[in-house]
Amino acid sequence: MRRDATSWTGFRYAMCNESMQGLPFAEQCALVAGAGYRGIELAPFTFVKKGVEELGPSARAGMVKTMEKAGLACAGLHWLLAPPPPGLHFTTPEADARARTVAYFEALIDFCGDLGGPIMVFGSPKQRNARGIPVAQARAYFKEGLLRVAERARRRNVTVLVEALDKSQTDVVNTLREALELVREIGSESIELMFDFHNTADETEPFDALVGAFYDRIRHVHVQEMDGRHLGTGNAVDAFVPGFQALKDRRYDRWVSLEAFDFTPGPQRIAEESMAALRTIAAKLR
Repeated sequence: MRRDATSWTGFRYAMCNESMQGLPFAEQCALVAGAGYRGIELAPFTFVKKGVEELGPSARAGMVKTMEKAGLACAGLHWLLAPPPPGLHFTTPEADARARTVAYFEALIDFCGDLGGPIMVFGSPKQRNARGIPVAQARAYFKEGLLRVAERARRRNVTVLVEALDKSQTDVVNTLREALELVREIGSESIELMFDFHNTADETEPFDALVGAFYDRIRHVHVQEMDGRHLGTGNAVDAFVPGFQALKDRRYDRWVSLEAFDFTPGPQRIAEESMAALRTIAAKLR
């Protein structure tokens, strides 16, 4: 969907929080806001010892107040099934384990809704792989599970996003085309797509073509260097310009969220250098 050019005020940037794990949540929010981001995206495992049920209504309300005080919004959740709790698997042939995983996923939907998060990114490669069964069967379980959680997500105004992950990470849904086919089969407004620049190793089209082809179903964007480091440490500032131009041309007004897998530089440097890179990319756009 194209937006009126006069109504678009630029990209909204968020930062994923796992590089800050161990810091008090107020410090995480202050760091993210201080670096210029408007949202924070949360990995549930960074807040709990056993499971998200530990965070009751008062804790969740407190998190909302902390974000608001820092001038941030909750951009959503990601790394949904990373432990704790252990033993979750969405596509296992073991029916009891699938049921337990779906139940926890629904608890995460409620957590996301309580925090005001609009989306949940379903990456979690180790919790959706085929585990020795035929990939087609694992995909069928993936579809079955998403169908089971779709109504809960709709009631909580949360959209679950199927993330295409390349074959080095998982064997279930490796391209945007495969993700779109799954989403179309499910046919729920609560199950959609996201776009991650980093997770395009199995794609055959350039970034701008991918954005153009799948834009109508994209509800969220992740960005990092192609090797998993934070922005500004590689060639993303130049390489990602066509993709960002395609988003700008369509007046993309949802979140662009920074994710990084190498935490060695520390969260302050990750946040600030990545924001500088995002601003450099934006300055290169027409």
